[in-house]
Amino acid sequence: MNPERLERLLNGVRSGKVPVTRALEQLRSLPFEDLGFASLDHHRSIRQGFPEVILCEGKTSAQILGIAKALLKHHRPFLATRATPQVAALIKRIDGRAAYHEDARIVAIRDPKRPLRGHVLVITAGTSDVPVAEEARITAEVMGSRVETLYDVGVAGIHRLLDRRHRLTKANAIVVVAGMDGVLPSVVGGLADCPVVAVPTSRGYGASFGGLAALLTMLNSCAAGVGVMNIDNGFGAGCLAHRINLLGQRGKGIAG
Repeated sequence: MNPERLERLLNGVRSGKVPVTRALEQLRSLPFEDLGFASLDHHRSIRQGFPEVILCEGKTSAQILGIAKALLKHHRPFLATRATPQVAALIKRIDGRAAYHEDARIVAIRDPKRPLRGHVLVITAGTSDVPVAEEARITAEVMGSRVETLYDVGVAGIHRLLDRRHRLTKANAIVVVAGMDGVLPSVVGGLADCPVVAVPTSRGYGASFGGLAALLTMLNSCAAGVGVMNIDNGFGAGCLAHRINLLGQRGKGIAG
């Protein structure tokens, strides 16, 4: 962030030369912090309602720690995705409130003042899909959504889902995680009246092609209102479901 630009902007607001609405619009795109190896977008929380998230894959421990320290100076809550236990231990040394969710591979620091709102439902076809589903669940929860789960209700035993069909009607958004043939989102999409976020996983036998078979099935869903994330992208699904959920809350007169 450039202090001189910010000072000029604030002085303009104080003098009345710059309207508050224009200043807010500039602040939504102005500040970032240059770490040399990364440019941290500190005002993402103003634009999108949640701070920048660290994707740990492909980064060195030193880079992750540098980004984490810079983010934690300014922001709560905090998310680091695709984190190993070793990375989680390093982040915990910086902030003892950090919690490692092993299945989700997420390090999270929650904002205790942020209430959980609305209703997101996360469903899996099988137990093997749970790690991706947990990534979606933790993401949506830390961002501020109330999340429930319904695991291992795939089409090989569809009665398991139909017996709990009433739970679909309570959600503002549903995340459906499935590998193998990836057909479960179509089934859920045909039963639910809210948006369905489909997530193909790389789990499956034989010609699942690392999740490509499930991805193509979901992209060709015959049910209306089904959107598809990339393979194993639980984080993206949780983020999208949270935003859909908040839109539902705004419709009820509750601020996002």
